[in-house]
Amino acid sequence: MRKSMIVVCAIAASVCAQAQWKPAGDKLKTPWAEQVNPANVLPEYPRPQLERSAWLNLNGEWEYAIRDRGQAEPASFDGNILVPFAVESSLSGVQKEVNEKQELWYKRTFTVPAAWKGKAVRLNFGAVDWRADVFVNDVFIGSHQGGYTPFSFNITPFLNAGSAAQRLVVRVWDPTNRGFQPVGKQTLNPQSIWYTAVTGIWQTVWLEPVASNYVTAVKAIPDVDAGTVAVTVATSDCGSNDIVEVRLLDEGQPVASAKGLSGKTLRLPVKSPKLWSPESPFLYELKVTVRQSGKVTDEVASYTAMRKIATARDAQGVMRMQLNGKDYFHYGPLDQGWWPDGLYTAPTDEALLYDIRKTKDFGFNMIRKHVKVEPARWYYHCDREGILVWQDMPSGDLGNQWVSHEYGGGTDKKRTEESVGNYYQEWKEIMDLCISSPSVVVWVPFNEAWGQFDTEKVVAWTKAYDPSRLVNPASGGNHRACGDLMDIHNYPQPEMFLFDPQRVTVLGEYGGIGLPVEGHLWWDKRNWGYIQFKNKEEVTAEYVKYAGELQELVKRGFSGAVYTQTTDVEGEVNGLMTYDRKEIKIIESQVRAANQAVINELNK
Repeated sequence: MRKSMIVVCAIAASVCAQAQWKPAGDKLKTPWAEQVNPANVLPEYPRPQLERSAWLNLNGEWEYAIRDRGQAEPASFDGNILVPFAVESSLSGVQKEVNEKQELWYKRTFTVPAAWKGKAVRLNFGAVDWRADVFVNDVFIGSHQGGYTPFSFNITPFLNAGSAAQRLVVRVWDPTNRGFQPVGKQTLNPQSIWYTAVTGIWQTVWLEPVASNYVTAVKAIPDVDAGTVAVTVATSDCGSNDIVEVRLLDEGQPVASAKGLSGKTLRLPVKSPKLWSPESPFLYELKVTVRQSGKVTDEVASYTAMRKIATARDAQGVMRMQLNGKDYFHYGPLDQGWWPDGLYTAPTDEALLYDIRKTKDFGFNMIRKHVKVEPARWYYHCDREGILVWQDMPSGDLGNQWVSHEYGGGTDKKRTEESVGNYYQEWKEIMDLCISSPSVVVWVPFNEAWGQFDTEKVVAWTKAYDPSRLVNPASGGNHRACGDLMDIHNYPQPEMFLFDPQRVTVLGEYGGIGLPVEGHLWWDKRNWGYIQFKNKEEVTAEYVKYAGELQELVKRGFSGAVYTQTTDVEGEVNGLMTYDRKEIKIIESQVRAANQAVINELNK
């Protein structure tokens, strides 16, 4: 009887929550918007490369308030917001703008599970754009500055005793494009290639219990030539004598193991390794254990893969990218990672996975993640599904001159010391987020001179921090003699107007074949593509024509290409799919065949 009452109460609470929350506005929605349940928002574990069994998801309805910057916590809040959807998004239930003179406040309560008694409690944020100040039970516990990466706090000392409710408040300030920080394509004045701003919490918030010394990071870098994988485990008490053990498994079967202290690199031998590639994305399991005087204090699950990304000259002396020792053409779409209902945040994990799978269905083997960073689960899906990723640094602090058709042209942005310091901080955190993902193979510090500065220094720092991947110094222009790639952009057709005999030459952007589809448009009369056609047959014919031209340019020296783009985004209608993902705008079989012909040109 009592159990039935609990179930009924839980169902009633869920029904009430669903009745209270609804998407705001009348703009486009994806098919997954209807699957969003405010009582169970993005329930998947958010950090697949460092996974614990016990955790508590704090996504759901919080209170929010928008106030002038510099004020105290509001005495009353404006209403409810569905976390983790940005306040400007439809799925937040709010869809209000926040400018640089305002702050966004969040508030909710939570109860620590009784089973966690005796454990420390970590409060984790997937990402908050841009500066977040966090308060627990009216105590200011810390800040994080950076809109794209995770951060966490030990909140144990600030918790009320017993089963009492705990009060959590978050204050966010985000100047968007009126600040110096990385923003990508966000703007307070959306138009053309610039999109609606994203403010506040936009990734999962969660709690987890930990011991006095626990794993904070697992870094795994493969060395195919040596037949090893180097694993470095960081713990909360890196000065302790606690023993860290790492085990490598192949579908549950032991492959190798090693023990050492936290912060020390352990090299695990991998005999006859199964190599990861888009054609065969094999992942090894990693099990990490921390022992204190022989007693287990923490256990986490992770994964890794054996793959090698490099460059080498082919038989004709052309520099090519290689995967696992073989010439490999990288071909994929420019992926903005935007959603009409969630903006930066996909409505569901299924939606997040959908774009990746469709990209492979279209015959591509790569995605260029364009001036945006995704949640950790997106990289996990790329690792598991098998697709290469070029990871851009989100751009910010714009204002320099862009020159695309000559070497050494253009100007560097004269950034302030604060802006430069923030760039390196956020770029390092982004690299740390992706460092163990086998799918990520190319770093792109700058795009089209947007905020580009000290290119040679930035590239040298990036190469030193991660020697295992390639660096594309400046996608599309302001070409400097550094890094591994020379990247040119040309719209709409592919064209090779520059060639670098010392580095790999790639076509970092081309295409933009537009098709506005009635009923699937963000704006009625503000839609554009680099060129526009009337139906999918015309679009497909033009796409296939360009692919044929690209195939000829592969012979002349291109080693990778990026087509613009995966989906329509707001006013841009040059996607392979509509913004709401409800319509495919090309004939898939023809595009797939054309893409495979381009990729296979190097294997002839």
